[in-house]
Amino acid sequence: MSALQTDIETRLADVEPEVEVLLAEVVSGATLRLFIDHPDGVTLGLCERISGRLNDYRDRYSLEVSSPGADRPLTKPQHYRRFRGRKVRVRLREAGRPHVAGASPHGRRNLTGELVGASDAEITVAAGDGVVTLPYEHIFRCNLIPGD
Repeated sequence: MSALQTDIETRLADVEPEVEVLLAEVVSGATLRLFIDHPDGVTLGLCERISGRLNDYRDRYSLEVSSPGADRPLTKPQHYRRFRGRKVRVRLREAGRPHVAGASPHGRRNLTGELVGASDAEITVAAGDGVVTLPYEHIFRCNLIPGD
Protein backbone atom coordinates (compact mmCIF):
# COMPACT_ATOMS: atom_id res chain seq x y z
CA MET A 1 0.00 0.00 0.00
CA SER A 2 1.33 3.44 -0.90
CA ALA A 3 1.94 6.27 1.56
CA LEU A 4 -0.69 8.26 -0.34
CA GLN A 5 -3.32 5.56 0.17
CA THR A 6 -2.41 5.26 3.85
CA ASP A 7 -2.80 9.04 4.27
CA ILE A 8 -6.21 9.02 2.57
CA GLU A 9 -7.42 6.06 4.66
CA THR A 10 -6.30 7.86 7.83
CA ARG A 11 -8.15 11.05 6.83
CA LEU A 12 -11.36 9.14 6.12
CA ALA A 13 -11.27 6.72 9.08
CA ASP A 14 -13.02 9.00 11.58
CA VAL A 15 -15.51 10.68 9.26
CA GLU A 16 -16.35 7.76 6.93
CA PRO A 17 -15.44 4.62 8.93
CA GLU A 18 -17.33 2.18 6.70
CA VAL A 19 -15.66 3.37 3.49
CA GLU A 20 -12.80 1.18 2.34
CA VAL A 21 -10.20 2.69 0.02
CA LEU A 22 -9.42 -0.16 -2.36
CA LEU A 23 -6.88 1.71 -4.43
CA ALA A 24 -5.41 5.21 -4.52
CA GLU A 25 -3.12 5.90 -7.44
CA VAL A 26 -1.72 8.86 -9.32
CA VAL A 27 -2.33 8.49 -13.05
CA SER A 28 -0.47 10.53 -15.67
CA GLY A 29 1.07 12.63 -12.91
CA ALA A 30 -1.97 14.87 -12.53
CA THR A 31 -4.96 12.66 -11.65
CA LEU A 32 -5.57 11.06 -8.26
CA ARG A 33 -7.83 8.06 -8.83
CA LEU A 34 -9.60 6.41 -5.88
CA PHE A 35 -11.61 3.21 -5.91
CA ILE A 36 -13.80 2.93 -2.82
CA ASP A 37 -16.18 0.34 -1.43
CA HIS A 38 -18.93 0.43 1.19
CA PRO A 39 -21.05 -2.36 2.72
CA ASP A 40 -24.21 -0.71 1.30
CA GLY A 41 -22.66 -0.13 -2.12
CA VAL A 42 -21.08 2.91 -3.70
CA THR A 43 -23.44 5.68 -4.80
CA LEU A 44 -22.82 8.93 -6.62
CA GLY A 45 -23.59 10.76 -3.37
CA LEU A 46 -20.93 8.78 -1.50
CA CYS A 47 -18.35 9.51 -4.22
CA GLU A 48 -19.19 13.22 -4.02
CA ARG A 49 -18.93 13.18 -0.22
CA ILE A 50 -15.52 11.47 -0.31
CA SER A 51 -14.32 13.87 -3.00
CA GLY A 52 -15.36 16.81 -0.81
CA ARG A 53 -13.53 15.39 2.21
CA LEU A 54 -10.32 15.24 0.14
CA ASN A 55 -10.53 18.80 -1.18
CA ASP A 56 -6.99 19.67 -0.11
CA TYR A 57 -5.65 17.25 -2.75
CA ARG A 58 -7.28 19.34 -5.51
CA ASP A 59 -4.43 21.85 -5.61
CA ARG A 60 -2.11 19.04 -6.79
CA TYR A 61 -4.45 16.65 -8.61
CA SER A 62 -7.61 16.25 -10.57
CA LEU A 63 -9.61 13.92 -8.30
CA GLU A 64 -11.58 10.86 -9.51
CA VAL A 65 -13.58 8.83 -6.96
CA SER A 66 -15.52 5.75 -8.09
CA SER A 67 -16.65 2.23 -7.27
CA PRO A 68 -14.32 -0.64 -8.14
CA GLY A 69 -16.59 -1.97 -10.89
CA ALA A 70 -16.74 -5.53 -12.17
CA ASP A 71 -12.97 -5.69 -12.67
CA ARG A 72 -12.36 -4.64 -9.09
CA PRO A 73 -8.72 -4.41 -7.94
CA LEU A 74 -7.57 -6.74 -5.18
CA THR A 75 -5.09 -4.93 -2.95
CA LYS A 76 -5.24 -6.50 0.52
CA PRO A 77 -5.04 -10.10 1.77
CA GLN A 78 -8.69 -9.98 2.87
CA HIS A 79 -9.73 -9.04 -0.69
CA TYR A 80 -7.94 -12.08 -2.09
CA ARG A 81 -9.53 -14.38 0.51
CA ARG A 82 -12.99 -12.94 -0.18
CA PHE A 83 -12.72 -13.63 -3.92
CA ARG A 84 -11.12 -17.09 -3.76
CA GLY A 85 -12.50 -19.21 -6.60
CA ARG A 86 -12.83 -16.24 -8.98
CA LYS A 87 -10.80 -15.64 -12.12
CA VAL A 88 -8.09 -12.96 -11.83
CA ARG A 89 -5.53 -11.16 -13.98
CA VAL A 90 -2.23 -10.52 -12.22
CA ARG A 91 0.49 -8.13 -13.40
CA LEU A 92 3.86 -8.71 -11.77
CA ARG A 93 6.26 -5.97 -10.67
CA GLU A 94 9.11 -7.52 -12.62
CA ALA A 95 9.59 -10.54 -14.82
CA GLY A 96 9.89 -12.80 -11.80
CA ARG A 97 10.09 -16.53 -11.83
CA PRO A 98 6.92 -17.75 -10.12
CA HIS A 99 7.03 -21.37 -9.00
CA VAL A 100 4.76 -23.54 -11.14
CA ALA A 101 4.20 -27.02 -9.74
CA GLY A 102 5.23 -29.61 -12.32
CA ALA A 103 6.61 -27.07 -14.78
CA SER A 104 9.74 -25.06 -15.26
CA PRO A 105 9.87 -21.48 -13.91
CA HIS A 106 8.52 -18.74 -16.15
CA GLY A 107 9.71 -15.20 -16.75
CA ARG A 108 6.28 -13.74 -17.52
CA ARG A 109 4.84 -10.44 -16.40
CA ASN A 110 1.12 -11.30 -16.63
CA LEU A 111 -0.84 -14.24 -15.36
CA THR A 112 -4.52 -15.15 -15.70
CA GLY A 113 -6.19 -17.94 -13.80
CA GLU A 114 -8.36 -18.97 -10.87
CA LEU A 115 -7.48 -17.56 -7.47
CA VAL A 116 -7.28 -20.76 -5.41
CA GLY A 117 -5.58 -19.56 -2.23
CA ALA A 118 -4.55 -16.52 -0.24
CA SER A 119 -2.58 -16.11 2.97
CA ASP A 120 -1.16 -13.06 4.68
CA ALA A 121 2.04 -13.44 2.61
CA GLU A 122 1.07 -14.76 -0.85
CA ILE A 123 -1.62 -15.86 -3.28
CA THR A 124 -1.97 -19.05 -5.28
CA VAL A 125 -3.35 -19.00 -8.83
CA ALA A 126 -4.27 -22.03 -10.93
CA ALA A 127 -3.17 -21.04 -14.43
CA GLY A 128 -3.43 -23.09 -17.61
CA ASP A 129 -0.01 -24.64 -17.07
CA GLY A 130 -0.04 -25.30 -13.34
CA VAL A 131 -0.33 -23.70 -9.93
CA VAL A 132 1.60 -20.47 -9.29
CA THR A 133 2.41 -19.04 -5.86
CA LEU A 134 3.09 -15.30 -5.79
CA PRO A 135 4.23 -13.23 -2.80
CA TYR A 136 2.27 -9.96 -2.50
CA GLU A 137 5.43 -7.89 -2.96
CA HIS A 138 5.79 -9.29 -6.51
CA ILE A 139 2.25 -8.25 -7.50
CA PHE A 140 2.00 -4.90 -9.25
CA ARG A 141 -1.75 -5.14 -9.82
CA CYS A 142 -4.43 -7.81 -9.58
CA ASN A 143 -7.99 -7.46 -10.86
CA LEU A 144 -11.04 -9.68 -10.99
CA ILE A 145 -12.04 -10.73 -14.48
CA PRO A 146 -15.68 -9.71 -15.09
CA GLY A 147 -18.25 -12.33 -15.99
CA ASP A 148 -16.74 -15.05 -13.87
